[in-house]
Amino acid sequence: MINKKSILNIFCCLLLVSLYSCGDKKSEKETKTVEAKVVKAPAFSAAKAYQYVEEQVAFGPRVPNTEAHQLTEAYLIAQLDSVGAKVQTQKFQMDTYDNESWNLTNIIGSIQPEKKKRILLAAHWDSRKMADKDTERQNEPIDGANDGASGVAVILEILRTIQQSEQKPNVGIDVIFFDGEDNGEPNNGPNVRTADPDGSWWCLGSQYWSKNKHVSGYSAYYGILFDMVGAENATFHLEGWTMKFAPSIANKIWNIAESIGYGQYFVPNEVPPITDDHYYVNKYGKIPMVDILAYDPLSGQFFPDYHHTHKDNMNIISQETLKAVGQTVLQVIYQEK
Repeated sequence: MINKKSILNIFCCLLLVSLYSCGDKKSEKETKTVEAKVVKAPAFSAAKAYQYVEEQVAFGPRVPNTEAHQLTEAYLIAQLDSVGAKVQTQKFQMDTYDNESWNLTNIIGSIQPEKKKRILLAAHWDSRKMADKDTERQNEPIDGANDGASGVAVILEILRTIQQSEQKPNVGIDVIFFDGEDNGEPNNGPNVRTADPDGSWWCLGSQYWSKNKHVSGYSAYYGILFDMVGAENATFHLEGWTMKFAPSIANKIWNIAESIGYGQYFVPNEVPPITDDHYYVNKYGKIPMVDILAYDPLSGQFFPDYHHTHKDNMNIISQETLKAVGQTVLQVIYQEK
């Protein structure tokens, strides 16, 4: 015979089992919801990015006012066209530190123009007209395989990957290939204008665009600049202007890199500021922009031994480094809501 106390005990047990079961279902539902929010980016092809570097270098040094520069311009426009980007060019003239007048072109492309939330990707596409840090052939132009071509290559492969993927990101992408970045005066040269970035002879294309945008009132949620992003064993630290103007964006990128296995490349260590294209986009373009720029922790400088020498050629380009940078930024793009 079952007494009242036994009935009460049975009822309490059944109630606990029911509550536990409901809790399991709720937990499972919440887990699935969280998992659904994590979007895995498509795979970035390091081999294709490497090919883009090779193809740029094959034209010869991309020095403004030369045939190689003109051929590269046509090539970049064709590559942007091939991924369905809307392409614009911004033609302008700028004087250089050594009293030349250069015909320059900023090359601009856009995909998913219907998206209101936009991310700006940028790199410079010109190369230096001298090897002033070399011990030989100092007056000859350099290939600029890493200093210029690698950043352009990573952007081209990001666009191609998005274009070929069935799943598209929730944001639109704008691209600017800045011209005239790499013809500043040599260190301790006679024509050094000022140490102030606002008086620099470097970064002519970004200086011009930031004050004369291709579309009046153009803005983006944030920007990412790629500079020297293809050398073997490169590491990328948190540069000073980046942390002044766009610290939250930088931290997001570096954290994502760590989460997908590229923490050895993206080192969360703050280092001094440097004048680069992002400075002008931040200050005058009013778009928070991060600089992914190679930094050598051993020398404490942004410029490894190949910088502005003839060693900046295809021999130093690493598919592993290109992959780390490209896959990280693709993941950043795909995680935007």
